[in-house]
Amino acid sequence: MSVILVTGSYDHEIRFWEAWSGICSRTISRTGETGQVNRLAISPDKRLLAAAIHKKVNIYEIASPSNEPLVSFESHTMNVSAVAFHSEGKWLVTASEDGTIKIWDLRTSTLHRTYDNGAPVNDVIVHPNQGELISCDQAGSIKQWDLTDNICSHELTPAGDVPIRSVSLAADGTCLVAGNNKGQCYVWKVNDENSNLPRFQAVTRFQAHSKYLTRCLLSPDARYLATCSADTSVKIWLIGPNYDFRLDRVLVGHQRWVWDCAFSADSAYLVTASSDHTARLWEMASGETVRQYNGHHKAAVCCALHDGAS
Repeated sequence: MSVILVTGSYDHEIRFWEAWSGICSRTISRTGETGQVNRLAISPDKRLLAAAIHKKVNIYEIASPSNEPLVSFESHTMNVSAVAFHSEGKWLVTASEDGTIKIWDLRTSTLHRTYDNGAPVNDVIVHPNQGELISCDQAGSIKQWDLTDNICSHELTPAGDVPIRSVSLAADGTCLVAGNNKGQCYVWKVNDENSNLPRFQAVTRFQAHSKYLTRCLLSPDARYLATCSADTSVKIWLIGPNYDFRLDRVLVGHQRWVWDCAFSADSAYLVTASSDHTARLWEMASGETVRQYNGHHKAAVCCALHDGAS
């Protein structure tokens, strides 16, 4: 499949969609299993789907019609809040409300390493250099984890103890954005670790939403920042050459909280998932909904899109 679009919901279902027709092509129904689907990630080679389901992570083979996972990772003791693949698909990182970040070896299906974050983790991403992780947590911290030295090498607390909900890093690793529970976004320029400048240089902050922010995401081309919120909107911010963020447009259409979003590889489209049970495909140029995905019976809280080269 050239385009893989997946959504997850509190109805315990994972749905695969034909992006342009809006038809649901496959449903993974986890009959008898408890726990909602919290987060989704597609492996870079488009072969695997990682689904964070309550306290565990199921790995599904995308090309297989089977509802059964290839493997389940079950070491977390509370809700798994984030999942992300290594660029070559060798390992998977997960984060949880249990305060830990775990790295799983996908070749041996074993737990490779655990980091104690000290507070419930809300999000974790893999640095483009594949040697560092960046996490954010309920205590208001953003931490960088060095995978070589096995340490937390940097910590930021931009708004005291206000929980940081989401973090996003530009594809070239030079810009970090974080969003918090009060709808504020914070921006840092990320300097080379060998430079004489601080690794994280605060650039700006702005009020993205008046209500709870659920996700912030930089586009692959680093031209846009998308922010999702409890206010039912998605806002698109244009990023200037000096890291200045200007509101470009507000995507209006969802009826309830918007929980997650994913850009297309060319940054021309955005997928969103909402508590109104739907997901939407937006055209960035016009700000219009070009497709709505209907089928979930409860809140759609996560989505994943992979339409790039495998």
